[in-house]
Amino acid sequence: MNKSTGRLVLASIASLALFAAACGDDEGAKEEATTTVADVTTTAGADEPTTTVEEVIGGEVFVTGSSTVEPISVLVGELADANTGGALAVTVEGPGTGDGFAKFCAGEADVADASRKIKDEEIALCAEAGIEFIELEVAIDGLTVATSPANEAVTCLDYKALYALVGPEAEGFSNWTDAQALATELGSTSAAFPDADLVITGPGPESGTYDSFIELAFKKIAEGRGTDPKSARNDYTQSPNDNVIVEGIEGSDSSLGWVGFAFFAAEADRMKAIEIDKGDGCVAPTVETIADGSYPLSRSLFIYVSANALADNPAVGAYIDLYLSDEGIASVAEAGYVDLPAERLEASRTTWADATA
Repeated sequence: MNKSTGRLVLASIASLALFAAACGDDEGAKEEATTTVADVTTTAGADEPTTTVEEVIGGEVFVTGSSTVEPISVLVGELADANTGGALAVTVEGPGTGDGFAKFCAGEADVADASRKIKDEEIALCAEAGIEFIELEVAIDGLTVATSPANEAVTCLDYKALYALVGPEAEGFSNWTDAQALATELGSTSAAFPDADLVITGPGPESGTYDSFIELAFKKIAEGRGTDPKSARNDYTQSPNDNVIVEGIEGSDSSLGWVGFAFFAAEADRMKAIEIDKGDGCVAPTVETIADGSYPLSRSLFIYVSANALADNPAVGAYIDLYLSDEGIASVAEAGYVDLPAERLEASRTTWADATA
């Protein structure tokens, strides 16, 4: 545990320590009974109990960025509130990774949630504003391409089919069959597309989920075709909010969209995950396939901490200490995402410890 974690004091610690003291010598002898929990020490003598507690770190922390990472940061914020009796207040919003970095690099946020790594142009923005940051990997996600359970004709798509449906050359395709000729030209081995309305709902360019999907699924195809390798088609319903995307996917029997795995898992009875074929066969997104990397659209999730805010606001350090503690990192699975392997979690903890040494 990082050295500052114990500052987040559970409300029950004092009573726990006093209970331990009361369970000491039945004769009420003068010798002291001492209980230490994290950085909290209670010493009780026979005459009068005295409790010494390291000061609870309070204050406010503002987190912005990815709506995918948002549920994890919210849960950790709730832990901070509970562990400090409301002294540490964390506000979390999810306008999208790109919009979050814009605020973060302008010095308007303490922490940026991100569903992709920070881009070179965003690093430049931070540098111009004098904002230094600490990058911490916190979880693994599997971008989930989904449709309605009623869409029985579509069960697996390869990268070439995804490009034909969602890439920049798909502009204007309003029926699944409109993409068939392009998919065939590219050499897709996916099954024939159904004759049904193609109703797409997905993230827009402000979202890290948008960037990650293009990067993983069809950037290389776009480069080979001479089209924009950073762009999808523009004529679909776009939102930075995963919940809105979920509603769109659920709202049509012939829908298509993509969201973070946690948002799919929470609605798995109303959505159908489409298996993805990278060339080695169709793989469904599950906790196991995302964790071992066999699911082709697996990606890392990050938080970026402002070193400037860390220096000025002790509450930021207390919040990140809790985030990386065993208690805090349990929020990853609770939110529906996949835990980092032990060595990668330890790497993040080491990075944080070095930054706060």
